[in-house]
Amino acid sequence: MEKVTAIIPCYNEEKNIERAIQSVKWADEIMIVDSYSTDKTLEIARKHTSFILQHEYENSAAQKNWAIPQANHPWIFLLDADEVVTPELQLEVKSILQKGTPHDAFWIRRQNYFMGKKLKYSWSGDKVIRLFKRDTCKYQPLHVHAEIMTDGSISQLKNKIEHHSYEYKSLERHLKRMDIYTTWGAYDRVEKVGKVTLYHLFLKPFWRFIRHYFIQLGMLDGKVGFVIAVMASYTVFLRSLKLWRIKEGEVFTKDIRK
Repeated sequence: MEKVTAIIPCYNEEKNIERAIQSVKWADEIMIVDSYSTDKTLEIARKHTSFILQHEYENSAAQKNWAIPQANHPWIFLLDADEVVTPELQLEVKSILQKGTPHDAFWIRRQNYFMGKKLKYSWSGDKVIRLFKRDTCKYQPLHVHAEIMTDGSISQLKNKIEHHSYEYKSLERHLKRMDIYTTWGAYDRVEKVGKVTLYHLFLKPFWRFIRHYFIQLGMLDGKVGFVIAVMASYTVFLRSLKLWRIKEGEVFTKDIRK
């Protein structure tokens, strides 16, 4: 059976970190990659693993690409601190590693929870690559929403990761995260987008709301579905607004800790 390293990047995740670690106890080693937390994250993590690294945070992709080569095993399972590996997914991963596979990476769908509600329609197509080979895979050089790159083949697992993107946090913290994510997204688009027009500031946000709320049936997730659609639309607007201002010479902080 091939061995696997579970990597959990984190920063001030004292309310989430233990749940995440417990869900990857089946891995051959657990690596915590901390961005100099100021809460009890490391105190909690040390109860479960001694493999704790600290590294100055630039962006999510850079942090993960720095950590991956330091794993001692050929397979990586990357888990964010607000995620949980289900028992069904655990068994599926262990079966793949035991039998062997020709693939270098695997997409894994996410079951999302938001404001304590299990979502049935909003973000229903959400999936990420989280199981992959250490030596043939790395993340795209993007500030936000980077995904794994590989020259090998990619397959998909049947079971899901639970993603608690809001639980145990607060609206204030969630809005701050939206702020920094839109900054990262704007900087990622500086060379890709020409002049920012009303298409970017109005039509794209409007279409994002329509897609989330009506086409993807977010309306059936009740108030939470409406909130998600509005926030998605606002995110597109704010990202475009920042992109416009960046092109005009304004500078925005990229530090997630601000």
